[in-house]
Amino acid sequence: MAATGGSHLSNGRVNVGLLRECARRELLQCLNKQPGSKALVWDDKLTGPFGLIAEYKLLKEHEVEVMFPLRPGRLPPSQVHNVIFITRPKPSLMDIIADNVLSEEGKTESKKKEFTILFVPRKTLLCQRKLEERKVSFINIDEYPLELIPLDSDVLSLEMESSFKECYLENDFTSLFYVANSLMTLQTLYGTIPKIYAKGDMSKLVLDMMMRKKREAADAENQVSPQIDTLLLIDRNIDLLTPLFTQLTYEGLIDELYGIHHTTAKFPPERFPQTEEKGPGGLQQQQPTGPKKVVLNSSDELFYDIRDLNFSAVGIHLSRKAKQISAAFEEHKSAKTVGEMKQYVQRIPFMQRAKASLATHTTIAEMVKEQTDSEEFRERIQVEQELAQGLDTDKINPYIEKCFGLKKPLITVLRLLCAQCLTNNGFKPKMLEFYYREILQTYGFEHTYRTLSTLETAGLLRAQTQPSRSYNQLRKSMKLVVEDVQEQNPNDIAYVFSGYAPLTVRLAQFLARPQGWRGLEEVLRLLPGPAVEEVQRLPPGLQKRPSTGVDSSMDGPPKVTLVFFIGGCTHAEISALRFLTQQENSSTEYLVATTKIINGTSLIESIMEEGAPVEANPFS
Repeated sequence: MAATGGSHLSNGRVNVGLLRECARRELLQCLNKQPGSKALVWDDKLTGPFGLIAEYKLLKEHEVEVMFPLRPGRLPPSQVHNVIFITRPKPSLMDIIADNVLSEEGKTESKKKEFTILFVPRKTLLCQRKLEERKVSFINIDEYPLELIPLDSDVLSLEMESSFKECYLENDFTSLFYVANSLMTLQTLYGTIPKIYAKGDMSKLVLDMMMRKKREAADAENQVSPQIDTLLLIDRNIDLLTPLFTQLTYEGLIDELYGIHHTTAKFPPERFPQTEEKGPGGLQQQQPTGPKKVVLNSSDELFYDIRDLNFSAVGIHLSRKAKQISAAFEEHKSAKTVGEMKQYVQRIPFMQRAKASLATHTTIAEMVKEQTDSEEFRERIQVEQELAQGLDTDKINPYIEKCFGLKKPLITVLRLLCAQCLTNNGFKPKMLEFYYREILQTYGFEHTYRTLSTLETAGLLRAQTQPSRSYNQLRKSMKLVVEDVQEQNPNDIAYVFSGYAPLTVRLAQFLARPQGWRGLEEVLRLLPGPAVEEVQRLPPGLQKRPSTGVDSSMDGPPKVTLVFFIGGCTHAEISALRFLTQQENSSTEYLVATTKIINGTSLIESIMEEGAPVEANPFS
């Protein structure tokens, strides 16, 4: 579990650090129910999210002596009184836990041990039955309702990686229940959100759940002054195209090429100089101990400055920062008094941290540039931009054909194929048949046939039932393609994809106008699912503002809009919303919440059949 600070979480208009404090308090309450020494046994999928809530030092203060990953077989030896399994409610994991517990029975010290399962976010009947079948029903069972986790001062996530698949392929709406619950908790902390907009079937279901919960708690009137003015609930499936395109911001490209998980990315260790401290004889320098882990959030001032830039602007910024740091280290030469020298000495730790951060991000940027400068990468981006413009989408794409011939990673082909399908509003039957035949012949029948079937169900691949120009209408009406976009000094959100504007963010941008979505009725009808609006009345004492709607009045501070992506959002969409916040004439500040941060690779992987061939980096 990674150690995490938290001071950067309180820097936004809405102090999301409160959410982290609440989550920590609830976790410690769960642990303290089992007095005495503790061993925590972690479901691998939960160590990242929990690392954002509580660092190991805090857990040690609450009698946690050791932590182990959940693995089949016997538990590692320990002298603790309590063994606490922290796990998702998956029946397959119950078998592993049962094996762990039953293997302890023969040990003499096992009599002293108490076993507890902490289900995240809640227990299920299936899991309890599985434990009873394995005759381990004597275990204590508890729940930890993990909700929105602050990833940064303006980004919250439920960290539910299978939400899209569950909602759109399995008709399992459990994750929507957690979305609604998390929003009710949010309103408890930050006040009732006066206006709610929802677009899409899943968003409407969440809104209905919220209104039902509000009616059930009718007696408890929220007296907290509202800090969030508007909530925009938005389904991922109204804009499946955006995650399929390659993100071209600094943070987005790191995610595309190396993957960012729970604000941390891993890089090849050989590209980073080894530290010279500790270790007799310099042994620590001789061999890398594993991937270089870099935490990517706004606690790193340099990363905060460059994360949302189009990658073409990153080199210039790093060069400017290097000159500033070099000048700062030279300041001691001009210090003439003891006071000036003392000030310089006090700044040294800050300057050293800035220098270390510059070295790290310069190395990362060099590695990213090596890939973005390749002919392979440039060709791929060119194809994506042509698809976004609607060019020749009704013909077999030569680049995709070339990918078949070279047997490029299946994910690469599927991302482009789905993008072409969406920009063409489906494929004509013969064209779809050609692509399917090529995929099955190139990558094998066993897994790919099921994968293609699930992509069809999800709406990413489909036959064209009748001629349609809905994408072209959306492209023109919503200005999804901006030809004169400025990458280094952006003038439009389209800079995040070097010319393509995410539809989801355009909808948020248009909602912030004085007239809101009025005039967009035809566009909204082209998108799946209903568009709904709900007004939540505030108690008389809290109705301080003349209007609780979305308007462009510049009286007072900008209004705060929470955009909640159901089914996942990309780093590029977050950057685009930050861009809107930072505009001089902006009437709105944006806070982002999502079920999970995704990219095209993780989206397709999440709905592919288990065991299907995948490739983390589609450009490899």
